[in-house]
Amino acid sequence: MRSLAVVVPKPDSQTVIDGLEAEGVYDDRRKVREHDDDHVELPVTEEPDEVPFERAIAQDDPDPRAPDLGDLLRERGWTDAERDRAPSSWAVLGSVILADFTDCPHPHEVGDALLDLHGEADTVLDRGDGVDGEHREPDVSVVAGAGDTETVHVEHGTRYALDLAEVMFSPGNKAERARMGDAVEADERVLDMFAGVGYFALPMARAGAAVTAVEKNPTAFRFLVENAQLNDVAGNLDAVLGDCREVEASADRVVMGYYDALGGPVAGEDPGYLAAALDALEPGGTVHVHAAVPEAELWDRPLGRLREGCERAGREVEVLDRRRVKSHSEGVFHVVLDARVD
Repeated sequence: MRSLAVVVPKPDSQTVIDGLEAEGVYDDRRKVREHDDDHVELPVTEEPDEVPFERAIAQDDPDPRAPDLGDLLRERGWTDAERDRAPSSWAVLGSVILADFTDCPHPHEVGDALLDLHGEADTVLDRGDGVDGEHREPDVSVVAGAGDTETVHVEHGTRYALDLAEVMFSPGNKAERARMGDAVEADERVLDMFAGVGYFALPMARAGAAVTAVEKNPTAFRFLVENAQLNDVAGNLDAVLGDCREVEASADRVVMGYYDALGGPVAGEDPGYLAAALDALEPGGTVHVHAAVPEAELWDRPLGRLREGCERAGREVEVLDRRRVKSHSEGVFHVVLDARVD
């Protein structure tokens, strides 16, 4: 039996799969197959019209898709009601699987099943209550496997070394990380005020921008420096340990990737991050502001605070784009505003 597949680079595989599914041509009845050291074969029902690929090939004796989590739990004797309480989604970050086990019965059994599904992984973590505190530290616990929380995650060609028990990493921001790499021009000066392990700084530096990346958490900063070396961008990424409000910089673009950068939920709160961003941003530059906003306050709250801050600084602002990145919690969305400031 011969079936059709498209060949794509390994780092692009998940992005291409998402596009093939959206176009309705991804064949989820078959496994993804390795083509060579750098490429994989993605099964399709016909050649895609909208999604780019290197070439289409015919596969001999294609491998049927492996059982999904529900199949494995059913084999372990789980009832329909129990399976409904198992995680419906999870992220594979390097060798670690990250999932929410809040309402899950027998989490260790689910963890073992997830390791059976993903042979490249050796540890399963419960993401717990997310991140907390000034240093945005995660609250995770080991559910199954070796318990090694340090890994290297590859995304759109960018390599992120990190310890998921020590520093945050949001799988749902994947498209936004890739977008920032596409947004910058070579030699553009960028200030990333909340760099973490290099979520946005690394794709921008790989695109040729000169990035000043500021991080307050010493552990995240250590990985930021390591990741600059790992991605061969140490020459155009200046890592700074400290409070971004105290860093002097001149930038064509400023990234504010912290949800409360415009102030927390209490009206009138002003932590001073926007003022610091505007001090650094050259006239005509672009600012990217992230926020977590209740749906009822979209888009009034973040737009209002951005405009008020620019007015206080005597700057004019033009909103270029606004996006919902993902659901942050029930009724609350992670959003981004892109704005030109004169």
